[in-house]
Amino acid sequence: MPSYKMEIEIFEGKGGSLQRDGDRIIYPESLEKEGICAWMYRGNGVKSYQRGQKFVYPDDGGRLCPWLLGSIDGMIQALRYGGTLPWTYKGTPYEKVIDPDGVTTEFARCVDPTASGIVVKLIRTRVE
Repeated sequence: MPSYKMEIEIFEGKGGSLQRDGDRIIYPESLEKEGICAWMYRGNGVKSYQRGQKFVYPDDGGRLCPWLLGSIDGMIQALRYGGTLPWTYKGTPYEKVIDPDGVTTEFARCVDPTASGIVVKLIRTRVE
């Protein structure tokens, strides 16, 4: 059975700019109204996460929002074990790459009902 490297890239979403008061994180009162994801805002506790940032799965699982991880788990498991989801979203910003012998991508949205609109790109790369 082939081995794969799995990465999760923040494709869409707003992280804002983390503000602190000493050791305390200061959360803006209007995160939801501004469309800022609280998880992205908090980031690593020093800096907010931003679009383009990548995480390795499962190694970085503890750095991911539980809602986001729950939203994408089924797709991650399918991709990890060689599966693909056949729709391609051709002609959209979410157009996928499907290559069982190379890189395959998938897009998923977090279930958070606010305007934060987090979309991640799952990237599966076959490794020898």
